[in-house]
Amino acid sequence: MLDVLNEKPRARIAEPPASSEALQLLTRALRDGEFGRIALVSSFGAESAVLLHLVARVDPSTPVIFLQTGKLFAETLAYRDQLIALLGLGDVRNIEPAAKQLAQHDPRGDLWSVDPDLCCAVRKTMPLDDALDGFDGWITGRKRVQGGLRAGLLPVETGPDGRHVLNPLHDWSQDALDSYFAAHDLPRHPLEAQGYLSIGCATCTRRTKPGEDRRSGRWVGIAKTECGIHLPRADAGSI
Repeated sequence: MLDVLNEKPRARIAEPPASSEALQLLTRALRDGEFGRIALVSSFGAESAVLLHLVARVDPSTPVIFLQTGKLFAETLAYRDQLIALLGLGDVRNIEPAAKQLAQHDPRGDLWSVDPDLCCAVRKTMPLDDALDGFDGWITGRKRVQGGLRAGLLPVETGPDGRHVLNPLHDWSQDALDSYFAAHDLPRHPLEAQGYLSIGCATCTRRTKPGEDRRSGRWVGIAKTECGIHLPRADAGSI
């Protein structure tokens, strides 16, 4: 494993001041047990390395939940494996959708093009709810700078299911994220260089055009901005 966790930032590239507050919150959660049993939920997407690195600095054995939807880019899976090895992440859990749900709702694998909300529920929301069983809260990589429903994020919130939701990067700017990547020489997601600035499932993600916000390449052409894992759950009887 490369020694990226204990290295000092290079003198010419300063670590952003925001990292201190993030580390304090993560220490309260992962070392002090202030919020009970906590997991990190990560997409291993465009900016995920920052939060994963911060968490690994505090406790690399933290459970990391990765939703393997079956529709992800091959580059994302390779990036996941690269970061696991680089950061020494000891408990990454690859969570897949239930075969029964796929057989019932998406037997041909094209549900994303017919009902993307249901597709996200089957492939992400429901598997995450199951994976979080036994946890008192979870850590997200959401940021105010992403806009939309995320514009008013707080560092600690209560989710619709009553669990603690921790957002250590809630007030980080894009410059702060880029500075952290540079300060710790973290690898970028390979699709970023191709213009993918927010990366989800390959079926519902396109390149971001010049002048667009970073999440504009997600669910293009429909009134959808969130996959659903951060939203109140639908009645279980409707799925």
